Amino acid sequence: MPDSNLQLVEHLKQRGVLKTPALVEAFRAVDRRSFVPEEFFFNAYEDHPLPIGHGQTISQPWTVAFMLERLQPQPGNRVLDIGSGSGWTTALLAHVVGAEGFVQGLELIDALVELGQQNLSLWDFPQAAIDKATPGELGQPGQVFDRILVSAGAASQKAIQQLLPQLACNGNLVIPVAGSIWHLHKGEDGVLQSWEHPGFAFVPLL
Repeated sequence: MPDSNLQLVEHLKQRGVLKTPALVEAFRAVDRRSFVPEEFFFNAYEDHPLPIGHGQTISQPWTVAFMLERLQPQPGNRVLDIGSGSGWTTALLAHVVGAEGFVQGLELIDALVELGQQNLSLWDFPQAAIDKATPGELGQPGQVFDRILVSAGAASQKAIQQLLPQLACNGNLVIPVAGSIWHLHKGEDGVLQSWEHPGFAFVPLL
């Protein structure tokens, strides 16, 4: 069992899920322990989800790596991170997009908005922010993002249809729906490609 952040990264690489150099560097730089509750510090590097309160979790590292490998964030991207929780994925994304990019984390639960903001403030990522999601609204309608990540499970494909207008051309959307992770790519011409990866479990998207 990994007992340091570097060991966790090596574990994910050995399992073949973490491959892209920029993502490997982000996982190395952004210590998961900074985003788990104090009572779980000794479990921070285990490849398991951990509770962060209010019925929510910080996702399993393997799953986060799997989703980010499909999202393929790039330097300078505008990224929407829905269900930002304790802020770990927001920080990982901020590391990848760099100073020329921007990551907007959204979280519906007030206490987790505050937790994510506090955790993110420990890192020098002015290109990232975590704000409260608007109840009854998915994402930020009217805005457009190069990458959209959803870290909670949607009940139906309706969530995908709500987010596609917010996805830029040549953009990627990664979202769990009904036990599968869906990866959708919108081409330069607006044509969609989609891939389904079954066999996952997530807390529900509120």
